[in-house]
Amino acid sequence: MERTLVLLKPDCVQRRLVGRVFSRFEDKGLNVVALKLLRVTPELAKRHYAEHVAKGWYPTLEAFITGGPLVAMVVEGLDVIRVVREMVGATNGLNATPGTVRGDFSSSRQMNLVHASDGPESAAREIGIFFQPDEIHAYEPTIRPWLRAEDEN
Repeated sequence: MERTLVLLKPDCVQRRLVGRVFSRFEDKGLNVVALKLLRVTPELAKRHYAEHVAKGWYPTLEAFITGGPLVAMVVEGLDVIRVVREMVGATNGLNATPGTVRGDFSSSRQMNLVHASDGPESAAREIGIFFQPDEIHAYEPTIRPWLRAEDEN
């Protein structure tokens, strides 16, 4: 099973959309195998957004991501990185397709509710930033036979 990091950003928490967004992943049949509410520090923001720290707009990003609590989770499933990114939608909420999280709830590029890892390497790195190995709890839901065919493992 593939894993990805999903962050429900401070705007998602403040707008009380966490449950609605979280349920979309469960409704899709994906497993949430780690979950926590936390406040991102400037140091943690710099680790997570390392590739953006030198950019002129980074201070605004850091102020946003540290401005309130967020929900971090590890989501697991077949081809989960692609699936989650498609479910989340285009980065700019104004360009996101209706039916995606951002298409339904966001009208901003920065305040776009959700972060989702963009590839296997970044997913592994990002999961390691937000979670210790003993905080991840893989399991197979009892409804698994009703989610996909046996040969689709």
